[in-house]
Amino acid sequence: MVVDANGHSVIDCNNNYTSLIHGHANAEILDAAFGAARQGTAFGLPTRYEVDMAECLAERTGIQQWRFCNSGTEAVLMMLRAARAHTGRDLIIRFEGSYHGTGDEVSDQHSLGLAVSTRQSVIVLPQGDIEALTDTMRRVGDKTAAILIDLMPNRAGLRPAEPEFVNELRKLADQHGALLAVDEVISLRLHWGGFHKHYDVEPDLISAGKIIGGGFPAGAIGGSSAILKSFRPGDDRSVMWGGTFTANPVTMAAGLTAMRLYDKASVAALNAAGDRLRGELQSAGVAVNGFGSLLRISTTGMPSLWWKLYNQGVLAGTNGLLALSTAMSEEHLSRIQDTVVKSMTQIHDE
Repeated sequence: MVVDANGHSVIDCNNNYTSLIHGHANAEILDAAFGAARQGTAFGLPTRYEVDMAECLAERTGIQQWRFCNSGTEAVLMMLRAARAHTGRDLIIRFEGSYHGTGDEVSDQHSLGLAVSTRQSVIVLPQGDIEALTDTMRRVGDKTAAILIDLMPNRAGLRPAEPEFVNELRKLADQHGALLAVDEVISLRLHWGGFHKHYDVEPDLISAGKIIGGGFPAGAIGGSSAILKSFRPGDDRSVMWGGTFTANPVTMAAGLTAMRLYDKASVAALNAAGDRLRGELQSAGVAVNGFGSLLRISTTGMPSLWWKLYNQGVLAGTNGLLALSTAMSEEHLSRIQDTVVKSMTQIHDE
C-alpha cells in the first residue's frame, strides 16, 4: 500500500514502473542493503556482491558473463556498444513502439536533439513484420551490428511477440552475422531465466534492470565471453564504459536478495496470479493484454480511468499497466479486479 500526502491509501500496481517485484520496504531486502551499507556504500573496486550477482544471473539465464551499470537505459546503450565492438558494424535495427530508455539511438527518430548521423545509424521496423525484416536484412544485413527487440513492449500495448517472428529474428541474425539483442529490463521477471526462455530462443546479448536492483538503481548486460571480452580493462582497444556507482554493494546486496527471494516457485505463483486476474478481467469485458505478472488495460479513456482507479484505491501506470508484486495477497488481487471493473463500467456509462 502507498499513502499520499492527503492520507489516501492505494494498492500500488505501478511498483516503480515494474521494478519492485516484492513491493515496498521488504524486510529481507532492507536488511541486506543496510548490512552492505555499514561496510561502505561504494568502492573503486569490485566487491563480492557484484561477483555473486553475476553468478546468480548466469545461473538463472544460462548467459555466461555480465557487466553492470546504473539503469536500464545505460544497459541498452552498453549492449549496443558491445554489439558494434564485436561485429565492427554500425547499423542497429529496432522496432516501432518499443521503449528502450532515453538514449539517442533508441529514442523516437522525430525527437528534438538527435544528430542526423544517429538517425542514419538506426532502422525502425514494424514489430512482427517478417517480410519487412527479411527485406531489410537482405539489403543491409552485412552492415547490421544488432537486431534489438523487446519481446513484450509495454508502450506498444504489452502484446507478446509471436514465436514465429522471434524464431525468424534468430535465423536472420545468424544468417547475416548480426547479433540478436533482447531487452529484458522489464520482461526478465516473466520467467526464472528471462522471458526469452519462454520462446526457447537464445539471444547473443541481453539487457536487464528493474527487479535486479531490489528497489535501487541498477542495470546489466549479459553475453558470451567472446562478445564481452572487449570490455576488459587494460586492452589497447577496449570498450570504454564505467560509472562511479556501478555495481555498488548496496544495490548489489539488495538486488541479490530480491532475486533469491524471486525463486522458481515465486515466479510461477506470481505469473499464475497475473494470468488469473487477466482472465477474470477479460471475462468481465475489460480489454487487457500482457503475460504473467504484467497486465495492460486497453482503453481510449486512459486519463479518466487512471484517476478513477486512483480515487478508488488502485495505483496503475498512466498507460494502464498493472505490475503485480509478491507482496500482494488474494484480497489485494480481488480489490484490484473489482476496482478495475467498476471503473471501466463508470467510463462506459459516462
